[in-house]
Amino acid sequence: MAFHGGGWWAYISHDEKQEKPGVSRELMLRVWQFARPYKHKIVGLLLTILLITGLTLLSPLLLRQMIDAAIPDSNVQQLTILALGMVAIPLINGGIGVWQRKYNSEIGEGVIYDLRRTLYEHMQRMSLRFFTETRTGELMSRLNNDVIGAQRAISDTIVTIISNIIALVGTLAIMLALDWRLTLLGLAILPLFILPARRVGRRLRVLRRRSMEYSAEMNATMNETLNVSGALLVKLFGREQQERDRFSRDAEQVRDIGIESAVVGRTFFIMLSVVGAVGTAVVYWVGGYMVIQGALTLGTIIAFGAYLTRIYAPLMALTNAPVEFTQSLVSFERVFEVLDIPIEIQEKPDAVELTQVHGRIQFDHVSFSYAGKAGEAGGLAEVTRFTWNADRSVLLKRGKDKENGDQTGLDEAAPPEQRWALRDVSFTIEPGQLVALVGPSGAGKTTITYMMPRLYDPTDGRILIENHDIRDVTLKSLADNIGMVTQETYLFYDTIRANLLYANPQATDGQMMAAAQAANIHDFIMGLPDRYDTVVGERGYRLSGGERQRIAIARVILKNPRILVLDEATSSLDSLSEALIQEALQRVMQGRSSLVIAHRLSTILAADKILVINQGQLVEQGTHEELLAQGGLYTELYETQFAVVDES
Repeated sequence: MAFHGGGWWAYISHDEKQEKPGVSRELMLRVWQFARPYKHKIVGLLLTILLITGLTLLSPLLLRQMIDAAIPDSNVQQLTILALGMVAIPLINGGIGVWQRKYNSEIGEGVIYDLRRTLYEHMQRMSLRFFTETRTGELMSRLNNDVIGAQRAISDTIVTIISNIIALVGTLAIMLALDWRLTLLGLAILPLFILPARRVGRRLRVLRRRSMEYSAEMNATMNETLNVSGALLVKLFGREQQERDRFSRDAEQVRDIGIESAVVGRTFFIMLSVVGAVGTAVVYWVGGYMVIQGALTLGTIIAFGAYLTRIYAPLMALTNAPVEFTQSLVSFERVFEVLDIPIEIQEKPDAVELTQVHGRIQFDHVSFSYAGKAGEAGGLAEVTRFTWNADRSVLLKRGKDKENGDQTGLDEAAPPEQRWALRDVSFTIEPGQLVALVGPSGAGKTTITYMMPRLYDPTDGRILIENHDIRDVTLKSLADNIGMVTQETYLFYDTIRANLLYANPQATDGQMMAAAQAANIHDFIMGLPDRYDTVVGERGYRLSGGERQRIAIARVILKNPRILVLDEATSSLDSLSEALIQEALQRVMQGRSSLVIAHRLSTILAADKILVINQGQLVEQGTHEELLAQGGLYTELYETQFAVVDES
């Protein structure tokens, strides 16, 4: 049940009817794809299980032989051999167990590595739309909690099930050989295992999935409020107590579901233990009576009792094996839900390298809607989506609450609203030109800049660089030829050197310093105690806004692209920082084709062409003088914004 719209949503029912265990063939084939590289180790693991189980089953037979033959016959030599055998079995099993653990760990850790790598690579290929509509905490939960759960499904749950099956088959074979009547009597209580397992086991699976969902919510809350921006917002608005309460509610849900799972699981175990104890008592009573009547030997009934205790344990486990198995596969389901999200910005198999770029850019009747084409859900419909409800200050699942009928999401039948961010935009930038984008807030300027490096693809129309549709060129060559400085500068929690070299890891120290000098930031860096090895802090917050922007400009200079895309947002900076940035921008734009979201009159006057955007449409274009002569929107913007800003 999917919710259509411009975002990606998923509906997960809280009705237990929707949560019944079920394993599809398709799911098992996908799981096998991750286990296949370790098939030789899996064979080795199965062999160790067979050896350990076989040796373990010998111990009761040795005990029977000791009681029925060696002791009555006073055969000390045989008694000694049997006693040594009983010591040797656990020693040999221990050695084999080391190899079993080795194979098991290699398989489990290998699968978790492959899953994490595949999941991370898939997320890296997602479009910007995916990250704007996804909470980071949810993704972290998939990469950590769910991947580890998937590892347990292979290295623990499946191995346990196989071990129990082998132990059960081997034990039953020996018990039937010892006495078929007692064996049937011991199995007569099997229905008492199945009845509670079906109901309680289904409940455990429901609790397992809800536990994962609640953990994802808690992770998302921590991620939002424990980063620099979130913490700053909380403190500025004095919302510490409210956030503590919100986190407490999330943690309380995780706690309560954990307690409920533990109680239900323990109750289930006790029920099965009581049933097993009843079966054991009945078999011992009947077997003891048969020993008294001379129908069985004492050694046989003792060996049979030992096997009986060993058959109930795997029976108890296997009775709930389908539920345990499907419960463990919930983690795989949640990982696959993310892997199934379509990659919106894809590179064609026959994509060409973008070479010999001079800087000619053409927008050809480009239209774009963040909601996609009418009737599309963007393919993002399988992952649980959480949204912020400001009224109640809680996290709610986007969708219908089945328990109270509350409608917190979009109507599943409603098509997405087609709101155009851009509508039939066409313009050309010639090599070396500086083109300024101007227009009211929300007009679509940023959307235009985001489309050039294919952060989004046009809904209609095309964008060409050197007469190549950018959808026909490789993403790497496109990224290599476009440099972008956004209004919100992002720096990694690392040194200034590492942040600069992120643009060009092969750059020399001389090239790095030259780029910093061109960006008017070198002298500032040299004045720091650790100079280029200074750690900038979370998102660069140890630096001022102007310093971060100049480092971002230096980073683009070091990349040395042929095309520049800039958001010249300097209104929040002091006059010195603004002057340094303006001078740095003039240097970096020389000889390059530049598309700039202009906020300053000086940039607009220097532009070869001005594009006026309003409500997603290109309403005017020309030089400063030409546009003023038209007396249209540009004239209004000039009189109310640009001239006033420059005077200030």
